[in-house]
Amino acid sequence: MESSTFTSTALFERFFAPLYPQDALADLGLARATDANPAGNPSILKQLEEAATIFAKLAPAALGLPELALDFSDDSVHRLAAALSRERRDQWLAPPAPDQPPLLVTLVIHGALYVGACIVKNHGGQWQVRRPLWESQVRLDSSAGSADLAIFHWWLKALSDEEVDKGRLADRYRTHVEVPTFDPERLPVIASADRRLPRLAKVRYDLLYKHLRAHLPELRSVGDDFPSPERFDEMGFRWLDFLLLGGGRMLLLHGPGAQGVHLFWMDLGGFVQSAFYQADAFPEHVVQVEDDRLQVIVSISGQPRMHEMLWWGT
Repeated sequence: MESSTFTSTALFERFFAPLYPQDALADLGLARATDANPAGNPSILKQLEEAATIFAKLAPAALGLPELALDFSDDSVHRLAAALSRERRDQWLAPPAPDQPPLLVTLVIHGALYVGACIVKNHGGQWQVRRPLWESQVRLDSSAGSADLAIFHWWLKALSDEEVDKGRLADRYRTHVEVPTFDPERLPVIASADRRLPRLAKVRYDLLYKHLRAHLPELRSVGDDFPSPERFDEMGFRWLDFLLLGGGRMLLLHGPGAQGVHLFWMDLGGFVQSAFYQADAFPEHVVQVEDDRLQVIVSISGQPRMHEMLWWGT
């Protein structure tokens, strides 16, 4: 079976659509918006929990990773995402018997409910039951607002040709669950928020290190996961600016590189995450803070574009 043909839509149409009730398949938009448990029947919610528990017990063997710990923690979602390789996906495409669905179907259906259960357990999410059950969403209220998370579709995208091997299930979990529910008040203060750090006009890894030591000695290290000196120099920065965020709890480094704008977030322990936005060389990008939002304004083909996120990251 040629794996190169599998977009998320192709995976759905070939392997999952045949399992849907005809009325749901006839109007998927309506089915995905309709509450399938308006009375709040606890037995239906229990079915979701049981399916997630079955996945946690059986998935490690199915993945060929018997030591994989699926303990309903946030970290377990990241471990699971790292195991979703193209090689494994392609092995799951063949049905075990003529009258049985391929293992891919079982893993995705139960895996979606497992990830949803992690959100419910760890972040106070609420199941929004849909028909069929694996289309159920999780409503998550956070500092970013309220969102209904369609976990089943995260799985389809993560296993598509465009995304498989890239850990995108973990990326979505982090972006839509962990970052919005993160409590930044728990972060220790690096320095007073009114401290101003000067621009680094000549950018090299060694000069950055000296700059931070001179102007922010409280930050003892850039951290183990900060880009290597070679990778950092390849980015081709013209300059770097520094901005203390969240009452001095995080430091944002940002500057224009050879291909666009790079941002790096650091807490007291060093590097936390990064982001990159393609941008024209001129006009220069602008970074501004509005309440708990960070806004990055860049120019693309002469047109302004704004990227907005919570100040503690994407």
